[in-house]
Amino acid sequence: MLSEREDEGQMLLATGIVLMMSLLSMAIFGVKMAGIAMPHDPAGDTTITASAEVVESLPLLAQERAQIWYDGGLTELESVEKAMASLHDDLLHHGEIRGVELKLLDITVSESAGIITVNCELGAADRNAMLENPIEFTIDLDE
Repeated sequence: MLSEREDEGQMLLATGIVLMMSLLSMAIFGVKMAGIAMPHDPAGDTTITASAEVVESLPLLAQERAQIWYDGGLTELESVEKAMASLHDDLLHHGEIRGVELKLLDITVSESAGIITVNCELGAADRNAMLENPIEFTIDLDE
């Protein structure tokens, strides 16, 4: 009789453990599913990464786009101004995709001795951080 009661107790204990493990597994799954709807990783460095990528690639992108406009017959200054305007629009869209707001602010394009100088400020922000990076580069379309 004692042996039967021990067996029943062990079975009851095993059933309890299995149920607890099932509930724990469901809770972990629920927490993971709740995180899927988040547009970005709040602990991540998306703003810093996106800013660095833009600062690094902006001069070459502006040069290439301006060259296309220049080859089409516009002046150097007009070509760079159009290139920067199109890059501004593209950055807004690129930022939306990544969950970061990216904007080129205070864009000035000036010409001196055939060299175009571009000055602007990159604004990058998400829910957790905001960065402003000054950017300056030169473009020579006659090279």
